[in-house]
Amino acid sequence: MVRLIDAYRFGTIVVNGKRYTSDVLILPEKVMDDWRRREGHRLHVDDLKEVLNAEPKPESLIVGTGYFGLMKVLSEVEESLRTRRIGFVAQRTKQACQTFNDLLKSRRRAVAALHLAC
Repeated sequence: MVRLIDAYRFGTIVVNGKRYTSDVLILPEKVMDDWRRREGHRLHVDDLKEVLNAEPKPESLIVGTGYFGLMKVLSEVEESLRTRRIGFVAQRTKQACQTFNDLLKSRRRAVAALHLAC
């Protein structure tokens, strides 16, 4: 099922008509609204185990770094994705939502990890 992002504003996202108020991991088969990271504003490799173990492997991971872009993606994340040949884009969450939707509309296998606040 294609999971398009309908709307995003600070602290809230709507995916396929359902509203979420906590950070989300959007996978083809589900939206994980209980997505937690080891450190709130730093993205580690082990925060993405669902993405890294997904079958079929996603073509791209889109990371939303927050409304103001305060979440930092550690270099280990980029290296791990590069090793697995998974494309990677990190943007402020508003732009990341648009990028994610654009990829899905062009029939790419994309997943998104989105920080909704800060």
